[in-house]
Amino acid sequence: MKILLVADLHYTLPQWDWLSATAERFDLVVVAGDLLEISSIVPMEAQIVVIRKYLEKVSAKVPLLVSSGNHDVVGSDPSARTAAWLKDKQAATHYADGEFYESEHYYFSILQWWENDAEREQTLEQLAAQAKMAAGKKWIWVYHPPPAGSSTAWDGKKDYGDRYLPAWIRDYKPYMILGGHIHNAPYYLDGSWVDCIDGSWIFNGGRQIGGIPTFTVLEMDNERAVWISSEEVEQVMLREPLQREPLN
Repeated sequence: MKILLVADLHYTLPQWDWLSATAERFDLVVVAGDLLEISSIVPMEAQIVVIRKYLEKVSAKVPLLVSSGNHDVVGSDPSARTAAWLKDKQAATHYADGEFYESEHYYFSILQWWENDAEREQTLEQLAAQAKMAAGKKWIWVYHPPPAGSSTAWDGKKDYGDRYLPAWIRDYKPYMILGGHIHNAPYYLDGSWVDCIDGSWIFNGGRQIGGIPTFTVLEMDNERAVWISSEEVEQVMLREPLQREPLN
């Protein structure tokens, strides 16, 4: 299985065009949050209409897993903002928050961006239920923020990771967490696009401007992950201790 991971496209339509044109080269595509952009001059309602069309195009070509990020929750009430529009798929066939996707060897759980205790409890309930369903397979989480304490959560000045996630990792021991959220982590000396915590691989490819997003290719059969940006290309071998290697 070859997986394409992107995140933080933030309504950058040339990057969505690239994704739509590239998706069919892969067995599975993951968009790990922040599909929309809250600071755009385009109203969120209009952004949703456009992004739904892209989700429809991509999911018609390849299985598509999409988790919500902090830019994807909408609503005027701060206590009740949600990304329910991702689940209202209309003509698209992607897998969204709360859902799962499985293949012969892998089980994927798609976790929501949560903003209150009730939503966090929903995520814990999802993990508890899907842990039983994932038994016997390598369990992979699609979740926008990286864990606190990880190099993938470092923005150059501060750790912006999810402080609850390290405990979830210790409790459930997922094989991988596919996310994003911290745009510049891969570009700082103390940051990275990849980390390994308690045996779980963490990925955050970061963000770049232009027509092609940063992206990570996960070659599951070869146990290799390759990160590609406009500045550099690196790889890690997943069956070995974490060691980033540049690719020429």
